Amino acid sequence: MTAAPAATVRRHRRTGAYWVLTAIVVGECAVGGTMDLFRMPPFYPMMIDLGYPGYLATILGTAKILAAVVLSVPGLPRLKEWAYAGVVINMTGAAASQAAMNHRSIGDLIAPAAFAGLAILSWALRPPTRRL
Repeated sequence: MTAAPAATVRRHRRTGAYWVLTAIVVGECAVGGTMDLFRMPPFYPMMIDLGYPGYLATILGTAKILAAVVLSVPGLPRLKEWAYAGVVINMTGAAASQAAMNHRSIGDLIAPAAFAGLAILSWALRPPTRRL
């Protein structure tokens, strides 16, 4: 039995990393979106404390759940691009909002920034079948 070519091993590792990162991003979108829709702590009270209107939770929750679905299903490459963009915009906006309000802990800033980074990595590692 011969060893697998290095390119095949790299491709499998890349595919595995893509699916792990995508599962984390999809999970965050699904759970976070559900929590937004049901106005659950800690995110809803934090959002209100930052000065955002309550109805924004419904808009963001719906968008996050739709992003989770689009990122999970096969096909839909253009919608996937928009879903990734939405996740990154949402998370960087959350991090920026936390940074603008100096009374937050560093953890409140790092978590959304980390999820934005994970979404960017998932996007960068996606297989050719999920690209435009």
